[in-house]
Amino acid sequence: MPAPCINRLIFTPPFGVTDQDGFDADAQAYITAVEAADGEALEAGVKSAINDFVVGCKSDGIWTSIKSSCILAGARTLTGALVPLKGAAPTSYNFVTGDYNRETGLLGNETTKYLDSNRNNNADPQDSNHQAVWISTAPSSGAARIYIGAGVVDSGTTHIVLGSTNLFSTRSRNAARSSEISAAVVGFAGHSRATSSLYTTRANATNYSTSLTSQVPYAGNVFVFATNPASLASSARQAFYSIGESLDLALLDARVSTLITDIGAI
Repeated sequence: MPAPCINRLIFTPPFGVTDQDGFDADAQAYITAVEAADGEALEAGVKSAINDFVVGCKSDGIWTSIKSSCILAGARTLTGALVPLKGAAPTSYNFVTGDYNRETGLLGNETTKYLDSNRNNNADPQDSNHQAVWISTAPSSGAARIYIGAGVVDSGTTHIVLGSTNLFSTRSRNAARSSEISAAVVGFAGHSRATSSLYTTRANATNYSTSLTSQVPYAGNVFVFATNPASLASSARQAFYSIGESLDLALLDARVSTLITDIGAI
């Protein structure tokens, strides 16, 4: 007797999604790398928060503009937190386990502790660049402190700074800086340049436009918690950074805000 015919449904997962657990392939690869560095699995809620972030950034059309990034929260260990979401792994200078908090991120010390992102400030086009951070705790006041950057007041400097007057500002491919903003900046902060004539700074959920013509980008790796050359180190606690080409800061703000909130709720 011939074998009965059995109808089989063949499921083909959509592009970018694994067929193992439904997670985006890039998110799953990052989660797997973090768990390997931690030596232990992440909680389901943390993994879902990471996947939602990656999927959301792709849906918003900003994922490809992110070239170098770390989620400095969520992982169980400092080693895990330094696994890159995108781009090269950062080089850590003098951070220790006690500096890391899974919910709020990594804490600087204003002197010796910073990350070298290992992405050169000139790796992105002169007129297409962004830098962004998530600030859990602002740095101590009284002296200029850098959240992320390359250059100080050099031609082509690109950084986010809390100035000596305790006011927040940015530089994007220029030795001059944006107008100063109230120092009460926590949460998402960033800048993005998409044209030669002006760029956008975002802080406290508000965009500010600065009319400054771009200069040839300062040549040197972007540092986090300081600027390159290693100076103006910050005592801020930061839970995320991103470097890359121009993007919509409001969209990235919304995604990072949700990510950090979700991680903090675990």
